[in-house]
Amino acid sequence: MHLQTKLQQQNTYDAIVIGSGISGGMAAKELCEKGLKTLVLERGRNVKHIEDYPTSMSNPWDFDHRGKMPLEDKKENPIVNKCYAYEKATEHFFVKDKEHPYIQEKPFDWIRGYQVGGKSLIWARQTQRWSDFEFEGPARDGFAVDWPIRYKDLAPWYSHVERFAGISGNKDGIDSLPDGEFLKPWELNCLEKHIQKSVKETYADRKVIIGRCAHLTDPQEHHLASGRSACQARHLCYRGCPYGAYFSSNSSSLPTAMATGNLTLRPDAVVTEIIYDDQKGKATGVRIIDRISKEEFVYHARIIFVNAACLNTNLLLLNSKSSRFPNGLGNDNGLLGKYIAFHQYRGQGLASFDGFEDQYYFGRRPTSAFIPSFRNLRKQEMDFQRGYMVAFSASRSKGVQSPESFGASLKESAGEVGPWHVFIQMQGETIPKESNHVRLSDEKKDDWGVPQLITSIAYDENDNKMMRDFQEQASEMLTNAGCHSINMYDSKQNPGVDIHEMGGVRMGRDSKTSLLNEWNQLHSCKNVFVTDGACMTSVGNQNPSLTFMALTARAIDYATKSMNKADL
Repeated sequence: MHLQTKLQQQNTYDAIVIGSGISGGMAAKELCEKGLKTLVLERGRNVKHIEDYPTSMSNPWDFDHRGKMPLEDKKENPIVNKCYAYEKATEHFFVKDKEHPYIQEKPFDWIRGYQVGGKSLIWARQTQRWSDFEFEGPARDGFAVDWPIRYKDLAPWYSHVERFAGISGNKDGIDSLPDGEFLKPWELNCLEKHIQKSVKETYADRKVIIGRCAHLTDPQEHHLASGRSACQARHLCYRGCPYGAYFSSNSSSLPTAMATGNLTLRPDAVVTEIIYDDQKGKATGVRIIDRISKEEFVYHARIIFVNAACLNTNLLLLNSKSSRFPNGLGNDNGLLGKYIAFHQYRGQGLASFDGFEDQYYFGRRPTSAFIPSFRNLRKQEMDFQRGYMVAFSASRSKGVQSPESFGASLKESAGEVGPWHVFIQMQGETIPKESNHVRLSDEKKDDWGVPQLITSIAYDENDNKMMRDFQEQASEMLTNAGCHSINMYDSKQNPGVDIHEMGGVRMGRDSKTSLLNEWNQLHSCKNVFVTDGACMTSVGNQNPSLTFMALTARAIDYATKSMNKADL
């Protein structure tokens, strides 16, 4: 009994964080800085900043086929091969299809990164604040449920996270895309500025801006003190940045947490369930299986933050069953795993432009031009709900070659540049629906005995109408700017490739229609918090990671104050 008590004490912490990605890393930093002894559980391997970025300084010619994946890998792993960032130089940061299978009731391409840092190593790093147009959207337009918070509740936490992470951007004064705490912005190139001018002259409701992204353009003292430095505009980000120039858990939040002396990081920990104590009326800890040895361990804590990434968080809560919660932790209303939504990128296009032949641009900028949402913004006015953001970038083709190029002529042509081209795409909001859901398989399990996840998520006619409107508007804007050879198309990509899946454990005001309250606590298990994408009531049209981090910091401030009052 004495040995058992001693072992439980050794495995007991103030807080447990499940997951080490964007929101999990931020949770670790915030909890540790507030003095809580914190255990971070990560199901994948450890990845140390710089040390475990094996390809970060490699050249294209260091890889077979210049880094393209061989046909055999594409056949074995068709899902992950659809991801824009997956290639030979980055494959070690992605989950392979055959290693972690799941069941697609409807086509859904689940892109995952199981390692310390999670997908914060391979995210696209675009960061925009939400506005009240998003927080008030469900109530105004009659879908999902009303958000229990508004922009003013999250604004100071956006600032808190932005200052720490380092966000480049311009103060554009757009009410639907609030300004933040920005470092020096990147610049639009000459053709993008030309399109910007054309849009301004033609449309009163549209504004072209430079993207806001988590890259250090002007590192502040606290960035430099943590070993981070300015972005080199290499666009090799998905390999891991040895300069720490873009924000990731590995370069930023986890080292900050570790420096407090309060962090314990436990990689290779597959969390199988959150343990609920019926008598105490709260969660007491988590059960894990070591990824390699398959040994089982139990860890205890006063509070638990679930940041396993949206679908894995849903999976874990669904699998956390007890006599009190036979259908999953907190799932009194049967809504757990339902109302999944995402961003759609199906609308895309290409165009050409004649002119600016004497101009070029610097480096490989880590962001693009954006047009904030302008559809259904102040009122419902289209035959579809909600809106979309537009992203575009202009560039010049490189290495102008003729079929006869060979030897000296081939080498000479490699240094030439061709005409200007524009790529344009949408980032559209989808509507959360009960039919879009995930659930556990009753028959199939993974290698650790956890039920496989069944995904049943699809587009609907609202998405089709929105895509067609984008195609019409994008073509019109490019035509007005003097572009030609415009080709708008439907990428036909499955949901999931956007890597912006959200929901299933949504926030709300009423425990009958939501799982979480305004502080991201489970309504019926107050010491469990969910602050990753699973908590989202709706998805907006902005890139979501900044909002996840702000919600996390806000929830931890509340949780620690509640612990001090003995409310948790």
